[in-house]
Amino acid sequence: MSNIVLKAENISKQYRLGQLGTGTISHDLNRMWAKMRGKEDPYLKVGDANDRSKISGSDYVWSLKDINFEVMQGEVLGIIGKNGAGKSTLLKILSQVTTPTTGEVKVKGRIAALLEVGTGFHPDLTGRENIFLNGAILGMSKAEIKRKLDEIIDFSGVAKYLDTPVKRYSSGMMVRLAFAVAAYLESEILIVDEVLAVGDAEFQKKCLSKMKDVSSGEGRTVLFVSHNISAVQSLCTKAVLLENGQLKHHGHIGDTIKKYLNSNTYVNKSTYIFNGVNKWAYATQLKVFDLSGEALNEIPLGKPWCVEVDFEVKQNISGLIVGLGMVNEYETPIRTSWNKPQNFLTGKYRARFTEKNIIFSGGEYKFVIGLSIGTQVIQYIDENIYITISDVVENLDESILKNTNGILLNPMEMNISIIN
Repeated sequence: MSNIVLKAENISKQYRLGQLGTGTISHDLNRMWAKMRGKEDPYLKVGDANDRSKISGSDYVWSLKDINFEVMQGEVLGIIGKNGAGKSTLLKILSQVTTPTTGEVKVKGRIAALLEVGTGFHPDLTGRENIFLNGAILGMSKAEIKRKLDEIIDFSGVAKYLDTPVKRYSSGMMVRLAFAVAAYLESEILIVDEVLAVGDAEFQKKCLSKMKDVSSGEGRTVLFVSHNISAVQSLCTKAVLLENGQLKHHGHIGDTIKKYLNSNTYVNKSTYIFNGVNKWAYATQLKVFDLSGEALNEIPLGKPWCVEVDFEVKQNISGLIVGLGMVNEYETPIRTSWNKPQNFLTGKYRARFTEKNIIFSGGEYKFVIGLSIGTQVIQYIDENIYITISDVVENLDESILKNTNGILLNPMEMNISIIN
């Protein structure tokens, strides 16, 4: 493999819809009978592409189909694509958490993977004990782990809780320790899924800097999945673009990101309707309009505007938070607003967010809606809610345009009312 440290050859992964495991007993018997006769698995011939927007005509779906690429030593490879494109499935196969249905992964060196919060940790062991456990899994001696221990503790920032069972850690603390362990223990390949989004902005920046260091300074290989395209662009040299389980592009980071952005078709509307779901509370509609009440699917630059989110509460709830966020085309957060925890009786409500403070640059933006109680998420909607800020300037002093796109400043004005 020369200086190729990881190679994916014809990787495919098939899942059976609506079932646990591989399927029914009859299907397993059919597979066994075909194997005994030296025939191909009959269910590899069927299955829909991994397009979650369409109703499946088969009981089987190809989460990944015929994926081929190579990763060189010291390379930082980004893996990008929309939700459901197969990114996490691919990482699980590359890190040998699961096996491919067909194809083969060739790896030269040890892999440290950070795929989900708590991956590789035993909840009843302390943080310190889990560090030694992870090192032992990687084949390191106790003496080798001890040499790295102080660096891991310092980077993670959880020294106070190091001798506490990790089941008592918050998700942010868990990610801090898990990344520190993966980054400092001596593996040749570091695989990081978008789990870093759980950490705060300062820690995310710290992690990106560390991944650059292990690549350029230590010659280690990094595979990085994130919806934050600007982070991928700053960190990675090459990227893989997945779409509906298929590899659409593999090459230079700039070319791959360009193809990804061009594949996003924005359909702007002034009103978005959401299907009711079986939850305690859920959003039913989002509307965008100006201060006079006129519906907008494109906002003139500098014009104040409002967003109304209608939501329904199915049972009395204490401490409900309704949040609205905005991200740009690179999935970078631009604006986040929410109410203080509030008690709601069963009924229908409307949250109005008014934006007067920030002058946005022209371009496409996406809204994100979240309903939660504390850290418990009830509903999260982050797809296909787009708005365009036009380049048309309306009643605005052009000198103000120098201060566009403020990031996470004061929240939008917000109030919640009952819908009669």
